[in-house]
Amino acid sequence: MNLRTALRQGSEILASAGTPEPKLTAEALLCHALRRERSFLYAHPEHELTLVEWIHYGRYLHERLQGRPLQHITRKQEFYGREFEVSPAVLIPRPETEHVVEQALRHAAGARRVLDLCAGSGNLAVTLALELNAWAAATDISFDALAVARRNARRHGARVELIQCDLAEAISARFDLVVSNPPYIPLHEIATLQREVRDHEPHLALAGGETGIDYYRRIVPEAERLLEPGGWLIVEIGYQGEPAVRALFGSCWSEPATEYDLAGWPRVIRARFTP
Repeated sequence: MNLRTALRQGSEILASAGTPEPKLTAEALLCHALRRERSFLYAHPEHELTLVEWIHYGRYLHERLQGRPLQHITRKQEFYGREFEVSPAVLIPRPETEHVVEQALRHAAGARRVLDLCAGSGNLAVTLALELNAWAAATDISFDALAVARRNARRHGARVELIQCDLAEAISARFDLVVSNPPYIPLHEIATLQREVRDHEPHLALAGGETGIDYYRRIVPEAERLLEPGGWLIVEIGYQGEPAVRALFGSCWSEPATEYDLAGWPRVIRARFTP
């Protein structure tokens, strides 16, 4: 079977099962099976798959049809123009989280010490360390998640120190910028999530308590303890939690603001620590 036929058949199989973006998914799986870039598929459509390539492609298609996320099959996801390793131990980086980076670069461009709470794959810590030419500390309660973050930091040459702890319990240093993409899905909504998320991504990185704001109730006071005067706290939020999260910022905070994503949902809250 050649690449043109394999791509067409894979797309049709995925489409018939209702898989989102079937052609792009088939392309990604076929590239992964061949260990080639996407351009190879269209430059060499007559390339005949070897038996090993065909077996791998078929297995990847089957796994995707069973609901396994594409990123768990390929073990990678792009974030802010860089490729990050992912695994079932970490939340798959979403494009919406890039709004945290954009807000940091806009409002805290001079930050030289950055703290990332709930680091997961390390996508925020690594990106900000590189974009700001800063030193970053990143915490996560999961040792397996930190192992992924460590490999990503090394891969990109980022100055990131990784600490296993619950939020900032083990941290006493001061920072110019604190960021976080904490769990923010209300418990009653977990069962309604897409099966790719519900069944394959770590619930530890998803569940934010009964109302989805449990972590923010801890993050805001922790940021007051850890930020230098004039420093910024920038957090990703769920759309349903925006009013309650904003209400957590007291008189020692100024310039609190909500940023919206491309779909018009509240996505990021930023505030400046001015005690």
